[in-house]
Amino acid sequence: MAATATDPTVRPRARATTTYRWVRQLHLWIGAWGALAAMLFGATGLVMNHRFGADAWPQGEARESARLTLAVPLEARASPEALSAWLQQAHGLRTQQIKTPKPDAAVLSGARVEQPRKWTLSGGSASRSWSLEFVAGNASAEVKQSTHTLLAALNRLHKGYNDHWAWGLLADSFAVGMILLGLSGIWMWARGRSPREMVASVFGLATLVFAVLVGMALA
Repeated sequence: MAATATDPTVRPRARATTTYRWVRQLHLWIGAWGALAAMLFGATGLVMNHRFGADAWPQGEARESARLTLAVPLEARASPEALSAWLQQAHGLRTQQIKTPKPDAAVLSGARVEQPRKWTLSGGSASRSWSLEFVAGNASAEVKQSTHTLLAALNRLHKGYNDHWAWGLLADSFAVGMILLGLSGIWMWARGRSPREMVASVFGLATLVFAVLVGMALA
């Protein structure tokens, strides 16, 4: 017997069908928005994944283009954050990474000598970068500027090295899109399948392989 409008199963079915259509459209829209980004991030991720070992793939090159010394005012020597703020205000250099490693122990004539702290600040765009080394207590710091080949620049984009807010916002939208693609894909794959069927599916196999390899990598 055909279902009628008063059949209590009609409305849930219609609602489920509508939900499926919206999720499917969302999946397609996000895929269209992030298709180029997915190819860029996938290609550069593949390249960087093979950057070690005897058969490492080319990663592009960085060439030093300039090296100069900056006089650092007293107020900028107080902390890495103060130095970063001064760099942006005085020279338009926006710091993206700050490293403050613990000084290595040194021995001179059998006596321990405390080494000064060293701060390393870096930033720049995908194709041009800068790095500054400052030894605590000094009145000056050395800045090294470098240019990067196309492949190296694309790898830097993958890792988020860019001094423009627009690329950061776009990359964030791609990252969120990839998460939504995964969630909507899993939802559509699971629709109409029992838990047993999910476990015995390609998704179940992929989940098992993923969990095992992540566990091995983190061990």
